[in-house]
Amino acid sequence: MMPDLGKYAEAVLSSYAISIALLAALVIASVVRARRVKRDLESTEKRGRDNAN
Repeated sequence: MMPDLGKYAEAVLSSYAISIALLAALVIASVVRARRVKRDLESTEKRGRDNAN
């Protein structure tokens, strides 16, 4: 179901590919950062509980 893009097919498809790659990179970077922040927060909370006792 590909529309006929004519002479612009290469430009349009490469733009789509770049956009999808950038979105995927943003999602991956966000997940990696969220995991790191969660790990750091858990570590900080553990230190706080250890110091309170």
